[in-house]
Amino acid sequence: MRKAAAYPSGYLDSASAEPLHPAARETLMAAYDRGYADPRRLHGPGRDARLLLDNARAVVAECLDVRADEVTFTASGTDAVHRGVLGIRRGSGPVAHSAVEHSAVVHAATWAGAATELPVDRSGRVDASAVPEDASVLAVQSANHEVGTLQPLAALPDGVPLFVDACASMGRLPLPDRWDALAGSAHKWGGPPGVGVLVVRKGTRWVSPFPGDDRVDERASGFENVPAALGAAAALRAVVAERDEVNARQHALVEEIRAAAAAIPDVEVVGDPVDRLPHLVTFSCLYVDGESLVTELDRLGYGVASGSACTASTLTPSRVLEAMGVLTHGNVRVSLTRDTTPEDVAGFLAVLPDVVRELRARVGL
Repeated sequence: MRKAAAYPSGYLDSASAEPLHPAARETLMAAYDRGYADPRRLHGPGRDARLLLDNARAVVAECLDVRADEVTFTASGTDAVHRGVLGIRRGSGPVAHSAVEHSAVVHAATWAGAATELPVDRSGRVDASAVPEDASVLAVQSANHEVGTLQPLAALPDGVPLFVDACASMGRLPLPDRWDALAGSAHKWGGPPGVGVLVVRKGTRWVSPFPGDDRVDERASGFENVPAALGAAAALRAVVAERDEVNARQHALVEEIRAAAAAIPDVEVVGDPVDRLPHLVTFSCLYVDGESLVTELDRLGYGVASGSACTASTLTPSRVLEAMGVLTHGNVRVSLTRDTTPEDVAGFLAVLPDVVRELRARVGL
């Protein structure tokens, strides 16, 4: 088996974390010189920090086509999810969520004390008719983080506050029309890690589910990471500006991966083939252990994900794939970076069949 390309060109796990965008790197370095102070203070450095924070919020709002006063920077995407799900609840009814939500949503729903899981079809699309009438909030992602399927948010019933986990799609796709609150995570679009974005639509009732804090934004807590927020905003602006070209290129490359993976015996490509994220594809290989696949591909210079994408360290079968009723064995998620080239994909596809074949041979198949 030939040696594949080394990192970083073989890094195919942008759904976990996109490499830092050059625009974010440049902005971060500059912002650390001016954005170190407490943005609540009235002295010059404090006013500088507040100006940078307000600028970051305005840039994110423009990129997402929302109001600046709807945008809050949080400590992470998970933090934004928790604040969004729990903050817009009405009453004591259950948190209704799709069976393929990220673990952050599931944990928030469980913490709230009552949760109802909504079934999905084999593509991972939620059954909009299954929403209970007494739901206190409805949580449905914009696109699935493991298989890429876009969710039919417009078909969801009115009358229940809707939280949308947009972490997988923010920056890559325009925001959906339907939402009351939504969350994003900067490291998913090439911003620095540790920056979440919570957007609460103007007029939506939001009550903090956690102890309050006397910071600049009442929907957040803790000392604001002004340089990171500015870096996240710079990366988002760059990604939105280039996404039409990047999406078209990635969509075509993913089509190649889908076709090549489907041609391998006993391999199932999952997720909607059309209504999907442009950069992501998941397939499962029968008679192959997912950890072994990841390890062997990593040895050859290709970084991919396997198992449950949000709890991969447990090496348990993906609950997303289980909910879809598709093959969970030997699961591989490939997600392209903005810099992934046709040559990178060709190299990956050249080694993939041999890796699957050799792993099967080790167990006598």
